[in-house]
Amino acid sequence: MPRLLFSLLCLCLSAVTTRADGDVDAGAAVFRKCGACHTATEPLNRVGPSLLGVIGRPVATAPDYTYSSAMTEFGADGKVWDEARLSEYLLSPKAMVPGTKMVFAGLKKPTDIANVIAYLKSVVSPK
Repeated sequence: MPRLLFSLLCLCLSAVTTRADGDVDAGAAVFRKCGACHTATEPLNRVGPSLLGVIGRPVATAPDYTYSSAMTEFGADGKVWDEARLSEYLLSPKAMVPGTKMVFAGLKKPTDIANVIAYLKSVVSPK
């Protein structure tokens, strides 16, 4: 039994490491699904807000974007888009924020989520 527990622990830690690292190039490819509504390389809002600098940004605070009341309420207590929160959101936006105007169903593969987050972390504001 201790071996099984140890093996499960190693498996979980391995999954967490994969999530934390991600592959930037693969994330850029996955982000194409998001590109119809979001940008990540410039501060330009489309149907959805710009995701440039989203990691570490307080929820519902992209400049010049009108958020749904559900998203505004979700972020009212000061929540920040960190990797863990973004991972959960990308899995199922409507489950995390019922009433959000985001229509995307979510990314089902943990590796896709990790890769998109790696990509979002890699893009920097133009100077």
